[in-house]
Amino acid sequence: MVTRADLTRGHPRRSLFGNCVEVAHFGDGRVAVRDTKDQGTGPVLRFGGSQWRALLTAIKLGEFELH
Repeated sequence: MVTRADLTRGHPRRSLFGNCVEVAHFGDGRVAVRDTKDQGTGPVLRFGGSQWRALLTAIKLGEFELH
């Protein structure tokens, strides 16, 4: 399980589209995502490598309504 402290060690990167999301990649393929507006206190979404790739593919294919 990825904790908030682990997320920081994963060298989170902020979205290029604004300060809304931080994503941290780990050496074993795991990815953690958090909302930067929560200042590190909100929930952390955790994905396995294949789950992350599937999510990105679905987003690129327009399978989600983005606001």
